[in-house]
Amino acid sequence: MRFFILLEGDILARMTDEAYMQRALELALQAEGNTSPNPMVGCVIVDAEGNIVGEGYHHKAGEPHAEVNALAEAKQMAQGATAYVTLEPCAHYGRTGPCCVALARAGIGKVVVACLDPNPKVAGQGLEYLRLQGIEVVTGVCEKEAKRLNERFFTWITKQRPFITLKYAMTLDGKIATATGDSKWITGEEARTFAHRLRKQHDAVLVGIGTVLEDDPELTTRLVRGKNPVRVVLDSSLKISLMAAVLNPLADTIIFTGLDSDIVKAEALAALPNVEVVRLPLADGVLPVAQVVQALAERGIASLLVEGGSAIHGALFDAGLADRVCAFVAPKLIGGAAALPPVGGAGSSLVETGWQLTEVEMEKLGSDVLITGLVPELDKQELPKEAE
Repeated sequence: MRFFILLEGDILARMTDEAYMQRALELALQAEGNTSPNPMVGCVIVDAEGNIVGEGYHHKAGEPHAEVNALAEAKQMAQGATAYVTLEPCAHYGRTGPCCVALARAGIGKVVVACLDPNPKVAGQGLEYLRLQGIEVVTGVCEKEAKRLNERFFTWITKQRPFITLKYAMTLDGKIATATGDSKWITGEEARTFAHRLRKQHDAVLVGIGTVLEDDPELTTRLVRGKNPVRVVLDSSLKISLMAAVLNPLADTIIFTGLDSDIVKAEALAALPNVEVVRLPLADGVLPVAQVVQALAERGIASLLVEGGSAIHGALFDAGLADRVCAFVAPKLIGGAAALPPVGGAGSSLVETGWQLTEVEMEKLGSDVLITGLVPELDKQELPKEAE
């Protein structure tokens, strides 16, 4: 009988830990789109009676971390309390001091962490320091949710390139535009607003010149409150107009073009406020997406939202550079053999070897449905024997 009582107590304690960690995750999300290249982190400090005595989150890169903000609110009540943190407390000196030291100095008695920090400057060192100070450490509480929250940061750190999200709106018969190129509007207002939230979440948004010529988009976050992303245009032969909306001064714009494109026009574009022109050698007449991604990484772009057309989506899939898909599906059909599908490129020769999304989520937005999931890495896919 005693065994079952202890088990019940452990389960209840775990449920309590999860409730406090969920609150920490909610706090972290308040800084959505503002912390890059740092992660979003939330912290909740709870006293021995279960009362929340301090809350905080990381507001912006270079500003105090979540733990420091929560400790400032808790003050002396942090002594002997439990800190719930969505990411391992940092253990190094940067623009701010190490949070593991701050927690120990405040007299925290226990630290519950959702997931470890993959940054080599931390990577378990924060937890090791806490244990050496005699502080109890618990890990893995709401780990899946915490990793989902900071998936862009994790990829930036571990792969040293931007996390890449492919976003598109398509009809029920899998078309992103009619045979004539018309695409306004496939989805409704709620889906378009959510798409602007995606722009807010990412450092940059990328489109091809076809999208610019057809739609003349601003690529801003005007439908939601938040910073505008860096705008990236792939334009191998500089067809873009000097009056294009994407060149307005509301945000920075990077135009990638070929080495042989019009040098005079390139100089005129580069002379515009907040516009940079990057020239790259073409491969088979197109800009190589791997070099574009590398150039963005060199400019500190930690996450990239791609809104750019069938060809660009296909090229990123073929290059193994797609991390997440956000597909907005509208309950309408347009038909047409020549109408564009959302993903072009070489693709997969067999249905079996196609990209099977994982951790799939679905959400209804008005009359439309958002389907999103992670793209598996090629070397991790299960291939049929005849394809090995």
